Amino acid sequence: MIELKTVEEIKIMKAGGKILAKTLREVAKIAQEGVTLDELDRLAEKTIREAGATPAFLGYQPTGANEAYPASICASVNEVVVHGVPSQRTLRQGDIVKIDCGVLHKGYYTDSAITVPIGEISPEVKKLLEATKKALELAINECRVGKTIGDIGYVIVDQARKHDLKPLKGLTGHGIGKELHQEPTIYNEGEKGTGLSLQEGMVLAIEPMFSVGSDEIRQLADESYATKDDSLSSHFEHTVAITRLGPEVLTK
Repeated sequence: MIELKTVEEIKIMKAGGKILAKTLREVAKIAQEGVTLDELDRLAEKTIREAGATPAFLGYQPTGANEAYPASICASVNEVVVHGVPSQRTLRQGDIVKIDCGVLHKGYYTDSAITVPIGEISPEVKKLLEATKKALELAINECRVGKTIGDIGYVIVDQARKHDLKPLKGLTGHGIGKELHQEPTIYNEGEKGTGLSLQEGMVLAIEPMFSVGSDEIRQLADESYATKDDSLSSHFEHTVAITRLGPEVLTK
């Protein structure tokens, strides 16, 4: 069942989204050569709690997971796409780190992700990041009453194809609200005009994930997901409300 939010509920989610946006900004500032993934995680938790909210990922156990997640962010480096567990791994020159974070504020969740380059990166990697971020922007623009889930997926996969990149199979966006993961599933590929019609009050976590190589993934021992061929990957995400006036990004 799809949960439609009222104007007041969306306002609460937007307040949580501002806390999340600030958290990602603060974490991105210290994501530099020599910093550990654990340090990023500690700063994220501190920032969220000081704002009076709760880290959404800490202690969360999604369906199919063997154990509860032990951190406030997912920190996924290079070929690791999502769900990377923070550790004493030190960031190095040329790395790209995907920082995915969620906030629980007054009973409602928001979810957002960025990909941060560490130092100088190659033109190929820069293209990967820019194309993935652009795919998210295009997908947000499709979040209008009367559009469809297929419209969102179409602009994402079309952007990937234009830049010879691959949307990663099996990794999707989702509805969000009183639970972190809700219906509907938001696919990173699709056909125009197909799938569920978008309605006012839907709130979606849209998250294109692209690879420079294989579109297939493999699960690692820590339950994170990496590209099957160890190629570099990128991930950007926003929580978006569908309103009668058009899309409203709640996590900026």
